[in-house]
Amino acid sequence: MKVAVVGATGLVGTEMLKVLAERNFPVTELLPVASARSVGQEIEFRGQKYKVVSLDDAIAARPAVAIFSAGGAISLQEAPRFAAVGTVVIDNSSAWRMDPTKKLVVPEINAHTLTADDKIIANPNCSTIQLVVALNELHKKYKAERIVVSTYQSVTGTGKQAVDQLMQERAGQTASNPAYPHRIDLNVLPHIDVFQDNGYTKEEMKMVLETKKIFGDDSIRLTATTVRVPVMGGHSEAVNVEFAQEFDLEDVRELLRQTEGVELVDDVQNNVYPMPQDAHGRDAVLVGRLRRDETQPKTLNMWVVADNLRKGAATNAVQIAEVMLKMGLLKD
Repeated sequence: MKVAVVGATGLVGTEMLKVLAERNFPVTELLPVASARSVGQEIEFRGQKYKVVSLDDAIAARPAVAIFSAGGAISLQEAPRFAAVGTVVIDNSSAWRMDPTKKLVVPEINAHTLTADDKIIANPNCSTIQLVVALNELHKKYKAERIVVSTYQSVTGTGKQAVDQLMQERAGQTASNPAYPHRIDLNVLPHIDVFQDNGYTKEEMKMVLETKKIFGDDSIRLTATTVRVPVMGGHSEAVNVEFAQEFDLEDVRELLRQTEGVELVDDVQNNVYPMPQDAHGRDAVLVGRLRRDETQPKTLNMWVVADNLRKGAATNAVQIAEVMLKMGLLKD
């Protein structure tokens, strides 16, 4: 199958290539796409060298699927051009997520909604993906009514510029091209993406709106505070969820053990709980620190960790392609 990866030289694009190889996706011809200055450079995929091509060349090649991680502006402009030649686009930016004509897909939850007419499919925000995967079976059984989430998000979510800033600051240097308005090493920034008129950041509102769309439930009340921390390799979330139905903690644990994509990591007597360093390089969403909220009934506290470049971006996108292939919705 002919596959294009748009943004192939970025952090997420590089991870997408790695995941495609690891999961043995049937790539017969790879079309790595990057900025004009990168055209002609070589990248390696499954032991072969491939030259970076332009968007126009990739579209002319009519790939079966194009996985995008090149930013919203590129996605808005170029995804329809790929779709017009019959290519299925899976887009990792925020460009199409809240478009009512586009599906927002986490395969474990709503892949069944995909059809042959879906030519542009949105990959959700990284922090939203791990939240909904962790809550999916619990929401089905107990119905989540209200969710309060605070995130602790890795600098890798911002990109290479942010990683460079952290490493330079950690080495005692002044960042040459900082990604953030403040120091990130030995600091935390309660500021991810731009502030909105309501005082929340765009990242916080993404979590609110995307969760409702993925679950197909506008009645869920969710409020978020998203925070950038000097960590590489994973996002963490403190989640407080109020259910409509009462629950038993052991039943919750068993449901999480059975939840696709989730690994229960919850043995506090032995200091075992999810940490970003344990999620790094893995696809599982790690869940632990399960306990009742003692201030009100039917409310659970949990701690959720996942690698934001993998399940939060690359792996989820490749999983969408895998499901579409299995459903017969990808044609070479």
